[in-house]
Amino acid sequence: MKLDELLIEEDRTVLEAMRRLDETGHRILFVAPEGRLKAVVTDSDVRRYILRGGALTGPVREMANYRPKSVTVEERGSARRLLLQYSIDALPVLDRRGVINDVIFEGDLDVDTHKKADLPVVIMAGGLGTRLYPYTKILPKPLIPVGELPIAEHIINRFKNFGCYEFTLVVNYKKSMIKSYFNDLEKDYTVHYADEDQPLGTGGGLALLKGRVTSTFFLTNCDVLIDADFGDIYDFHRRQGNLITVVCAFKHITIPYGVIELGSGGEIKNVTEKPEMNFLTNTGVYVVEPRVIDELEDGVAVGFPDIMEKYRHAGEKIGVYPVSENSWMDMGQLEELENMRRRMEEQNG
Repeated sequence: MKLDELLIEEDRTVLEAMRRLDETGHRILFVAPEGRLKAVVTDSDVRRYILRGGALTGPVREMANYRPKSVTVEERGSARRLLLQYSIDALPVLDRRGVINDVIFEGDLDVDTHKKADLPVVIMAGGLGTRLYPYTKILPKPLIPVGELPIAEHIINRFKNFGCYEFTLVVNYKKSMIKSYFNDLEKDYTVHYADEDQPLGTGGGLALLKGRVTSTFFLTNCDVLIDADFGDIYDFHRRQGNLITVVCAFKHITIPYGVIELGSGGEIKNVTEKPEMNFLTNTGVYVVEPRVIDELEDGVAVGFPDIMEKYRHAGEKIGVYPVSENSWMDMGQLEELENMRRRMEEQNG
């Protein structure tokens, strides 16, 4: 990758930085006027900025880190130690004038700087997958292939990268096929099952796990993939003291039409040409405390958003961990399934 692609000016917007981070595939950008390192911007900087109420239209200087870690050309040999010591993804290499000469990424040195989560994972795998018909007439949604593997196995592999080796699948529709697939699979992780007799929503499915999941756990739908640091997500959840943490993705949408706002008498109050909208959307991935399972009613159908609203109104702490738009892949509908397949092919490239 060319260094120019990793550079951004201080007066650019946060939204532009987010787009650049997504485009490059790396989680770092450099503020370097005339090539001299001044600051860095990482996806973590963006996350902290958003969580403290920063506007996406604000300038990069409001969230950049002006005390970045770096090494000189002569210190290059210490890069591995520094990457591990500070749990960072990349180190700029500077010449004697402070000009960026190179960038060392953790992948260059085969270094894993990510924290391990080591939590159980619950995958909601019992849905009918009606939006993916006719695929789901033959296969249950968790076994629909994305590339060479079914979606459920992709999900498991991503969590495995962060030290998660115990998985529970809540199953219903075509559950014998799901069980046969994973029981016959040669694997280095454990898969348990919870059988739904009737559709009960996420809450009803989780109620089947009373006494079985007794620690903090990840909860995920079986049609989403998140390219994120699950160790950092768990660390965030723990530091914030949340009962539930929702992983949310930034979304930026441009409405391709002029939008008209009406006044009280039916007259035009305002016209906005192709307005842009920025918002956070629920990805269907959560970190959850086991008390949530213990307090669910048995045999009662309830969705997880309703569970969160109940706790929020009761004053419990429900937090948000934002990830970039391109970090989230969803296959809930046929068009989205094809998009996921295309993006997975590009990543495996």
